[in-house]
Amino acid sequence: MIKRFIIRFILLVLVAAVAGGIIWFNFFRDKMIAGFFANMPANVLTVSAKKIEPTTWTPGIEAIGTVGASMGVNLTMETSGVVKEILFKANDKVENGQLLVRLDDAVEQADLIAAKTKATLDQQALARAQALRKTGVGTEAALDTANANAETSVAQVAKAQAQADLKLLKAPFGGIAGIPKIELGQYVAPGNAIVTLQDLETMRVDFTIPEQQLEKLKVGQPVTFGPTSDDMSFKGVVTGIDPKIDPSSRLVSVRARIDNPEGRLSPGQFVQVRVELPKEDNVITVPQTALTTSLYGDYVYTVTPAKPKEGEAKPAEGAKPADGAAEQKPAEGPQLVANQVFVKVGRRFGGVAEIVEGVKADDQVVTAGQNRLSNGALVKIDNTVDPSKPAEQKASAQ
Repeated sequence: MIKRFIIRFILLVLVAAVAGGIIWFNFFRDKMIAGFFANMPANVLTVSAKKIEPTTWTPGIEAIGTVGASMGVNLTMETSGVVKEILFKANDKVENGQLLVRLDDAVEQADLIAAKTKATLDQQALARAQALRKTGVGTEAALDTANANAETSVAQVAKAQAQADLKLLKAPFGGIAGIPKIELGQYVAPGNAIVTLQDLETMRVDFTIPEQQLEKLKVGQPVTFGPTSDDMSFKGVVTGIDPKIDPSSRLVSVRARIDNPEGRLSPGQFVQVRVELPKEDNVITVPQTALTTSLYGDYVYTVTPAKPKEGEAKPAEGAKPADGAAEQKPAEGPQLVANQVFVKVGRRFGGVAEIVEGVKADDQVVTAGQNRLSNGALVKIDNTVDPSKPAEQKASAQ
C-alpha cells in the first residue's frame, strides 16, 4: 500500500515538473523572440524624392483633332474622252497650272484651227471694208457687217479654245499629287476621280471642345499638336471658331492652322490638340509618378525627419559604451520617415499633376519606390534613378 502511494507521488511530481518545464520554456521563448525583434534594426527603404516648388503652369484645353490639308481636292474632268497622256507620277510635287492629264482632243484642235482660220479671213475683210470706207467707195452698212463678223470670229476662237482646254487637266494649285486613278486609253466621264492633290506645306486641324470652354477661346490663340500627349512638337494658331453650338452634342467646332514643312503630318491623321491658355504663377505640382490612387482617394508620401521615440535617451557627449557592448557607428544623418498624405488633384498634363489640397511648397514628396511603403516606414533618398524627371522636364512650364 505504501509502495503504491510512493509510486503515484513520484509520477505526480514528474508530471508537474514536465508541465512546469513546458510553461517555462514557452515563456522563455516568447521573451527571447520579443527581445530579438525589439533589438532588430528597422528596415530602411530606398526611394526617390523631390522637393515641391511653386511653378508656372500653362493651362490648356485638350481635344482630339483630325488633320486636313489647307488646300486639298480630288481632281476630275469636266468633259468625257479617252486618256491620251498622263504627265505625272504618284507623289510628284506639282506646280500651280502644271498640266497633269490630256484627253484625246483631235476634234477640238481641228475646230480651233478652223475658227482661227475664219477669224483671220474676217479680220482681212474688216480691213478691206475700213479701207473702202475711207475712200468713200464702201458703205457704212458693209463696214458694220465686216466688224460684226470679225468680232464673232474672235468669240468663236475663244469658244473653240475653251472646248479644247476642257480636254486638259491642270493643277489648280501647287501640292503633292496622289496615285493616278486612270490608265492610258481609258474612257473617262465628267465627275470621274482622276487624282487627289494635297498642299501639305500648311495643314489645318479640325477639333471640337465642350460649350463650357467656348468663352476661353479666341482666334489667334497658340495651339500645340502631336501624335501623343507626350510629343506635342507641332505649333499652330486658332484660325476659326464656329459661332453655332451643335445642339445634339453640345460641342463647338474649331479650326487651327499648323505648319508642316517636313511633311510629317498627313491628311486624315488623328492628333492630340492642346489650346494654350494664359499662364498661372505659384501653382503646386508634383510628378504623376508620385500619385497613388486607392478606393479612398489619391495620396502621396511625404518624407520628414523621424521623431525620437518616447523614453529613448540620447547618449551623453564623450560617454563610452559599456563593457562588452559593441561600439555603434554614428548615423550618417537623421532618420527619415514616409508619411501618407491624401491630396486633391486638379489638372494634369505632360506627366505633371496640379495639387489643389494636401501638400504645400517645400514638402518633400516621394516620386518612385512608394509601392513598398507604408505609413511611418523608414526611408532613405537616392535620386540617381527617378522616372519622373524625363516627363517633368518635357512638360515643365516655360
